[in-house]
Amino acid sequence: MNGSERKPSAWKRFIAKLNREFRWFMPGLGYKRWIVLTIIGAMLLGLGLAVIVLEYYRTTTNEFLTPILAALSLRFLDRPIRFLLFGGLGFAMILIGIWGANRAVLKPFEREGRPAWEAVQQYRRKDRGIKVVVIGGGHGLSSLLSGIKAYTHNITAIVTVSDDGGSSGELRRDMGVLPPGDIRNCLSALSNDEALLSQVFQYRFKSGAGLEGHSLGNLFITALAEITGSFEEAVAESGRVLAIYGKVLPSTLSNVQLVGDVRLQDSQEIVQVKGESKITEAGGKILRVLLEPSNAQAYPPTVAAILNADLIVVGPGSLYTSLLPNLLVSDLVDAMRSSRAEVFYVSNVATQRGETDGFNVSDHLHVLEQHVGKNLFDLVISNNNFKGELGEGVEWVRNDSTSRRHFKVYETDLVDGLYPWRHDSKKLAKAIINVFEERTGPLYG
Repeated sequence: MNGSERKPSAWKRFIAKLNREFRWFMPGLGYKRWIVLTIIGAMLLGLGLAVIVLEYYRTTTNEFLTPILAALSLRFLDRPIRFLLFGGLGFAMILIGIWGANRAVLKPFEREGRPAWEAVQQYRRKDRGIKVVVIGGGHGLSSLLSGIKAYTHNITAIVTVSDDGGSSGELRRDMGVLPPGDIRNCLSALSNDEALLSQVFQYRFKSGAGLEGHSLGNLFITALAEITGSFEEAVAESGRVLAIYGKVLPSTLSNVQLVGDVRLQDSQEIVQVKGESKITEAGGKILRVLLEPSNAQAYPPTVAAILNADLIVVGPGSLYTSLLPNLLVSDLVDAMRSSRAEVFYVSNVATQRGETDGFNVSDHLHVLEQHVGKNLFDLVISNNNFKGELGEGVEWVRNDSTSRRHFKVYETDLVDGLYPWRHDSKKLAKAIINVFEERTGPLYG
């Protein structure tokens, strides 16, 4: 066996282990303050005991105890030496005791190949992360949330409640609750245990009278809404069950319906279509969408989250049926304009059949400005990787001279390798955080 293959000596292994343990004292773990408090407490306790022992030693006449106390207090040594001996031994015992207690308590939470201090460090860093508000719906929103939670736990997802199709639409009609579908997807994306709990939450029944087509999460939220007496409380309790990072909030608690003006392809006639699911099925060009009632008030915690945010991200998501139903809620855009946060728009990677056929980035932005006004976005983030097979009738959403001339645009590879018509959650989250820190610098240590 050559020298490069020799095992490190016992001394080197001890030094390496000691170095790993001392990482508990790195900045940002919030650990040293409790060590100092423990040491001060131990010192005060020791001082109190010393006062009692000293008083007893000075006043006792017991010939048997006097020499024992003198020996235990090392009176034959100078006081500075005794201080170093007792103080050093006590300090070492405190550290060893705290270290042992930590090992015992944190052992169940250690993952293979990942020490506990590293898990604590990452958690503390994310707990102090930037306050991000994400506005949208559908798969695009849940994908972004899944990626952004790797950088911060201070996340608020604002979700549309205008869905009237599928399981959500059926529960909305039959049970009178707000549609839980998009909220369910966001809760699952923010869950601490996406591997199991979120899969159960997303499970969709394939058969069964009254159950077919419904997802377990939709039924769970609906049941909680009846138990707690409010939809917002049901969402909050669902978040606790899934141990999510952040919050999921509806844009409004009003029972809103999405209405669209659609120019039909064959006759060029403009018709008004009611219902989110029916608008894209009309088979024409969507000219405008609005909410009924038009005066639906924003959910107050949603407005508060926007006003307190460091970063607001609009998109990705279906332009007419996910993004605009949020932005058309009264007071929500006003809160965005009043907020000090950076406001980013994330353009879709590909067009959506029946909704944004033939659209490029500037077309998306033009529609948004038509509905909510200009100068809302500080930056536009779009994809520049156009490799991969898209479905029939689906095209890449590309930048053009108009978008580059009128907006600050950041272009990068955002494509999911397996599903190129979707965003890659990790690529997208990394791009958003990187460009935000380039514009503002790190807000939190």
